[in-house]
Formats: sequence, structure tokens, C-alpha cells
Amino acid sequence: MDFIIDDPQREQDFRQILTKIRQAKSGETVDQMKQLGLNYKVNWGASIISLREIAAQYEKNHLLAMKLWNKQWRETMILAAMLDVPAEVTEEQMDYWTKTLETTEIAESLNTFLWCKTKFAFIKSLEWCRGKKHLVRFAGLHLMGRLAITEKSVIDELFGPFFDVLSPLAKDPNLKQVFYRSFVQLGMKSKTMNEEAVSFAESLKDIDSEESNKLADLILTELRSEYVQESFVKNT
Repeated sequence: MDFIIDDPQREQDFRQILTKIRQAKSGETVDQMKQLGLNYKVNWGASIISLREIAAQYEKNHLLAMKLWNKQWRETMILAAMLDVPAEVTEEQMDYWTKTLETTEIAESLNTFLWCKTKFAFIKSLEWCRGKKHLVRFAGLHLMGRLAITEKSVIDELFGPFFDVLSPLAKDPNLKQVFYRSFVQLGMKSKTMNEEAVSFAESLKDIDSEESNKLADLILTELRSEYVQESFVKNT
């Protein structure tokens, strides 16, 4: 990553944010997260609403985001995603942060608040779908779904390459939920994408995998539903 010179104002903001995180702590939330398998080195249990309120008090700043990420608290990593400047994010940063992920919550936060707004979003989503680590593949799938929601105005062809990398992921039972959610979003982007997604889902039934067959049935039911088909009529 690029070397960034520190400055007193960002250090002051950083210290203020740490104090505000502690003030928003919730032991009950921490316990609930642990039951869901979300384990962190440091977790104060601050809600996303509280973190949004904290983020709203500061201007987006790349250096501040770096300092927050390096702290490695659950809350500082989420705030790093909220407060970074998409235009200043590098591919190296995206790879490093994503490949060192330890929970799906942080993966989703990065995708939702930051990665989907960068110029590398499509490239990285596709690349991560080919990744070896579970959380990297999770991030790639989830980012694909986010892009299908936030980039509805872009040409459908930008999403075409995903169909070449998704078949192996459909076999992974640990990716079933995120695959389903993200792929349905892809199939809801436009009528054309819906047709391509339905065709791809049908092809999953030809794979010798019980997991991909079950996933295909769920996807086809959703994408062929009256609700989804009517949405294309309303948007024309």
C-alpha cells in the first residue's frame, strides 16, 4: 500500500472515535454474535445504527480509514469501510483487507459501504469468486449481488463473465445462502439478466451435485415468480 504521512487532526479523530465506540458498547450483542459464530479479537457490540451515527460526525478520509482498519476492532473495521474514500482505494488495499477477513460481517460491511463504490469492484468481485479461501469467495459472491443492486443502470454485459465462474461455487454448501441471495439479485437486474440467470440455474441441474440441484430449484422458483416477473413490467 502507499505510504501515508500521519497528521494530528486524523489522530485526534481516531482517538475520539475509539472513545465513542466504547460508549456504544453492548455486552448482550457481543454474546449474541458469539452464538452466531462471529468471533472477534475485540468486539464492543456497538450496533450498526450507532456506528452510522458515529461515522456521520466525520468527513470521509482515507488516512483515518487506514488507522481504523489497523486497530482491528470489529467496530473500527466497519467504520473504516464507512469512512474511507472510494476514489482513493487501491487494488492492493482491497486484496489485503479481503484476504485477511475473519468474519462474514466484515466482508459484507466492506462490500456494502466501500468496495461496491470503487472502480475495481467488478474486477475484484470476479477475481474473488475464483479465490481459494472461503471468505474470499464469500466476498466475491456478496459483492456481485451488491453490484447487481447498486449498478442497475450499467450494461448487462458487465455481469456476463460471472456465469463462467459460478458453477463450482454452487457445489459448496457453506456458500449456499450467499450464493442464493446474490444470484437472485443478479437475476432481478433486468429482464435480459433474468433470462440468462434462469438458463444458468437450469444448467446447474446437470451438475452431479445434490447441493447445486437444491440451489437451482430455489433460484428458479424465485426468478420465475410472479413478483419478480412483474417487476420488469413496472420498470419498462
